Amino acid sequence: MQERDLARTRRWIADEQRREAERRLGEERRPPAPEWLIERGLDRSNIVAVHTGACWDPGKRARPATRAQAIDALRHQVPACTKCRPDTVLGIEV
Repeated sequence: MQERDLARTRRWIADEQRREAERRLGEERRPPAPEWLIERGLDRSNIVAVHTGACWDPGKRARPATRAQAIDALRHQVPACTKCRPDTVLGIEV
């Protein structure tokens, strides 16, 4: 009886170690977060806002953007997110 419990405990430990190793590997392989995001409207041709990559409220239609794309959008009167203020981070007066 005890040997069976011990074998079950060892399997449980091995399973937990495997899951932890898989979790760590997934974190290592995760691509880096984008520095800038551009949020598009429903029709996709309309840009709604520019966000920093760390923004907590970018919207579901936000996509990664380069620094140059974020600056260009802000200079073309695309609104800056009022929560993360990418215009301030980029040093652009809107």
